[in-house]
Amino acid sequence: MKIKIYFYIVMLTFSPVILALPKVTISYSDSNGFARIKIKNETFEPLACYVAIDGHKVKFKLQGQSSSRWISATDKRFNYQNFSSWCDYLELHPNYQAY
Repeated sequence: MKIKIYFYIVMLTFSPVILALPKVTISYSDSNGFARIKIKNETFEPLACYVAIDGHKVKFKLQGQSSSRWISATDKRFNYQNFSSWCDYLELHPNYQAY
């Protein structure tokens, strides 16, 4: 019984911290038939981000309260569902400092 109570206390304490992700807004658009994506950082912290489509990744840093440039697909057959995006705090991913 004590183990269950200890487990629940630990889970309640650490779960919100582990699941905390930065707030970003993702916009999709179409330019001359090519799908494109833009990411806006809604926090004041710098973020490490990437956008991937068809195995090609574009890695970049995104400063606080700023937007990325439009990143377009290279083929008209791709749509917004083919994009994969990810952002996390830059301090947790120091290898993104080079981008």
